[in-house]
Amino acid sequence: MCLGIPGQITKIISARERRAEVEINGVRREVNIACIADTEHPAESCVGDWVLVHVGFAMSRISEEEAALTLDVLTQLGEAQLEMDRMRESGRTGPMA
Repeated sequence: MCLGIPGQITKIISARERRAEVEINGVRREVNIACIADTEHPAESCVGDWVLVHVGFAMSRISEEEAALTLDVLTQLGEAQLEMDRMRESGRTGPMA
């Protein structure tokens, strides 16, 4: 399964190389913006854009609302996974057969 994580472009590192800095939940990392930068939307105009990031690439631009909804769902999934892990651990009262 491929998962794109929403992030916001905070600065352009190199317009020529199409590299930018993206903030994802307070963490900043470098990504390649070649998939979203073109003649109609050059790299320099990408600051402030919300994007889906996957394996170091900004794969597509999304709205701020879509980013917020996606981050909320990812948070809920993470919380659900933690609860399932806790339930599994609390169900183990003895050695497993």
